[in-house]
Amino acid sequence: MFSFFSKKNKVTDISWLGVDMHSHILPGIDDGSPDVSTSVRFVKSLSELGFEKLIATPHILKELYPNTPESIAKAKVDLQNALDIANISTKLEAGAEYMIDQDFTLDQVLCPLDQKHLLIEMSYLSESPGVSQTIFDVEIKGYHPVLAHPERYIFYFKDKSRLKRFKEKGCLLQLNLLSILGYYGKDVKQLAESLLKEKMYDLAGTDLHHDKHLHTLTEAVHSGKLYDLVGAYAFKNYEIFGTN
Repeated sequence: MFSFFSKKNKVTDISWLGVDMHSHILPGIDDGSPDVSTSVRFVKSLSELGFEKLIATPHILKELYPNTPESIAKAKVDLQNALDIANISTKLEAGAEYMIDQDFTLDQVLCPLDQKHLLIEMSYLSESPGVSQTIFDVEIKGYHPVLAHPERYIFYFKDKSRLKRFKEKGCLLQLNLLSILGYYGKDVKQLAESLLKEKMYDLAGTDLHHDKHLHTLTEAVHSGKLYDLVGAYAFKNYEIFGTN
């Protein structure tokens, strides 16, 4: 089995990652948490796993989730108020996950992560036309582009050369932790393993949407399996996003 660490040292939390920089835990604004009470439960569970900081990244997709900085800020305030009442001190921040499609434009007020990094995604079935230009434009705009879950795009399964070119252009790559666990299937897991071996990833996130995601992640963390697989990989979550 692919592993970055000897199994003789069992680590059953995720404090080694520290920051979850990709999740859908804001209430009621995309296909993630449906309400505040669920969001509070998600935050509590992630905190108990060992995360010190969570960056919520709701989808911005015009036809399905036409979120704006205002809608995201409101959902964050609603969740933060509930966390305060529940006495949960996990640090909460918010950005967004942008679909690169015909509706995406940089001529708008953006929701970057920590004001510096822009999380982007594509359809899983076909590469977005002009994505290379978009990566360049994002950098010209003054942000660091981060491509979410590259291992899940089926058009890279047999040829990851484009991902290497994105890296050369300065785009960061983010692993979904569930991918390396086989949650999304064999092909996704294999590409994730390959990208890890070549040290292509910069960041990792849960991409948490619902209870099935949380259950799978929790089981893998508590068993020590997740740490055995990627715990010694040099992810830059803490270095880039810190906890302050």
